[in-house]
Amino acid sequence: MPIPDYQKLMLPLLNISADGKEHRISEATEQLAAEFQLSEEERQHLLPSGNQTTFANRVGWAKSYLLQAGLLQSTKRAHFQITDRGRDVLNSNPAQIDNEYLFQFPGFVAFRSRGKAAEMPVFSNDGDASAANQAQQTPDELIRTTTKQIEAALAKELLDRIRAASPAFFENLIVKLLLAMGYGGSRAEAGQIIGKSGDHGIDGVIDQDSLGLDQVYIQAKKYAKENPVSEPEIRAFSGSLGAAKANKGVFVTTSSFTQPAQDFAERHPFKIALIDGEQLTALMIRYNVGARIEQTLHLKRIDEDFFLDE
Repeated sequence: MPIPDYQKLMLPLLNISADGKEHRISEATEQLAAEFQLSEEERQHLLPSGNQTTFANRVGWAKSYLLQAGLLQSTKRAHFQITDRGRDVLNSNPAQIDNEYLFQFPGFVAFRSRGKAAEMPVFSNDGDASAANQAQQTPDELIRTTTKQIEAALAKELLDRIRAASPAFFENLIVKLLLAMGYGGSRAEAGQIIGKSGDHGIDGVIDQDSLGLDQVYIQAKKYAKENPVSEPEIRAFSGSLGAAKANKGVFVTTSSFTQPAQDFAERHPFKIALIDGEQLTALMIRYNVGARIEQTLHLKRIDEDFFLDE
């Protein structure tokens, strides 16, 4: 039989997680290959890049879409687990789960709506952009919008993994990210974690110069999406900056900031940068912190200079 497309894999993958246990994605891929009675040739069929099998790639995308809809959640590395919403879906006995079905969930709608809606490619059952979309977009546009969708899925998984990690891991991540962005001259010794009892709300500090005369203080709050950072927390952070005789701070959260919190940071005489969950993952992807380049594509065009003398 032909290798099933990623939408056909959504319901079977969710069924695998119905026991409520953590599952390794590689083991789920093997289980699904057996369930669909794939031949060894079909199991080993590679993507054009040669870096991954086609079937494993499609299982991965099925998992990503279920994560976006909130039916699955990432746990530890390469593992996933069903959510309460996922159990509710299975209890409703759906005939199938596909993109159209997932549009009832706000998280999935937000995922597919990132960027301009008209620019988002619509995937058909074989995983390719639909003919209608191809007619509206140039090949260059299709590449770029598909890349946006891949990065949106990556950002969601990054945020899930960060929220599941310890506060100490999160604080260390923020220091590493700011160093990767060039703060402290990218010197590893320029950043340090200081979060402990009596730290007055300061979780880390980065020395902008080797003598520590110019410092950036950090506060990191690992909050759930529905728990935004409010003005009193930014006000307390500014007080901590004053106590440390500093005038630069970065407040990072995995959730968001209320409008009063943003207004306070903007009008305060200290320089306070606010980074919410969406900005955090965008910066991590940009500076390769917690994410790495899997493949580089080279887009080539005609060299007009070569043909000057034709």
